Amino acid sequence: MGGEPSALAAKAATRTIPIVFNSGGDPVEAGLVASLNRPGGNATGTTMLAVELGPKQLEMLQELVPKIAVIAVLVNPTIVFAEKEVKNATVAGHALGKQVHIANASTEGEIETAYKVLMEHRAGALLVTPDPFFFARREQIVALAARYAIPANYFSREFPEVGGLMSYGTNLADVYQQIGIYAGRVLKGEKPADLPVVQPTKFELVINLKTARALGLTIPPGVLAIADEVIE
Repeated sequence: MGGEPSALAAKAATRTIPIVFNSGGDPVEAGLVASLNRPGGNATGTTMLAVELGPKQLEMLQELVPKIAVIAVLVNPTIVFAEKEVKNATVAGHALGKQVHIANASTEGEIETAYKVLMEHRAGALLVTPDPFFFARREQIVALAARYAIPANYFSREFPEVGGLMSYGTNLADVYQQIGIYAGRVLKGEKPADLPVVQPTKFELVINLKTARALGLTIPPGVLAIADEVIE
């Protein structure tokens, strides 16, 4: 587990020891497996397809703050899918008629700096892209969003659970449960090459109403109606 960096490191270290991974994007594109249905080699696992959700997450921000001109996107430039995340967000943002500012961060200090820079660019909303490091620093990221009063959309429910505005993505608990199931099957003798990569079939929207009120936002009824969970 730990996303693409740890999975790729493990795969580079051995071609025989079984590996069960979690990928935020396309594991074929990342070089983890030969195909989703027939992984081949010694690795299989799950994909959250989180990278592909960027355009939808930007649309949701647009619904909450339609009059903003600039949307910032927080990206870890060291991860495998960074370039794709930037491209997806830029194309989607421009399609919405918005300027897109990319804020890079791969350390705790760079996260602090990124927020200062995005405010200098007058960003009216923020999209935090999927990354294990950002997940580990979620309390810092959410606290900074509150400090600068910027509406943000995140990739997992754990962010609104600690005060973030909203998230749209797969349920990590379900993902890790599937990883555990696959690990058990491998330990019983099944080969990763024969276990298809599990793809999500349901994505969840979580909204923190308390944070919305603190930001002076009214969540549109249509958005509330499709939310899987509303935190009061």
